Amino acid sequence: MKTQALRAGSLLSRFVHALMGACLGIMALAVFVNVVLRYGFGSGIAASEELSRLLFVWMVFIGATLAYPLGEHMAFTGLVARLRGRPRAMKLMTVLIRILVIVACVLVAIGAWQQVVVGMNSHSVVLRYPAALLPLPAFLSSVAIAVMALVELVRQDPLDLGHGMEAE
Repeated sequence: MKTQALRAGSLLSRFVHALMGACLGIMALAVFVNVVLRYGFGSGIAASEELSRLLFVWMVFIGATLAYPLGEHMAFTGLVARLRGRPRAMKLMTVLIRILVIVACVLVAIGAWQQVVVGMNSHSVVLRYPAALLPLPAFLSSVAIAVMALVELVRQDPLDLGHGMEAE
């Protein structure tokens, strides 16, 4: 059962990496073609900028969501490093950190959702996609990270500082 979960997680991770790679590739191609057209032929593709902006926002939040369970987000580990050797204090700090992550994610989710609602009735100028697609990844990412932090809190997982580091 555990190997199936690991396999599913690996497949999901590969899919998400491929999705981010596709976003980056399309962005690079769109911007490159637009630059060539503007400087070489005095014209351009107006949709290129909107598409690049939309894909960049999605790529950033997909990457942020993927980075959380790997412990690759920025961390201020100086205080945590000083608690090494004091398991009770470390456990309390881990709970506090997870609660703060959840609170921050809830605040981001609320603000992003408000922007999604506002954007439902407006559309981008050129591509005409709903403006709600820009704040939507922030909402989805914050919900996903909050759920992961909540699961870690409930399971009482030890604090993962990423890359096997104990202090940075």
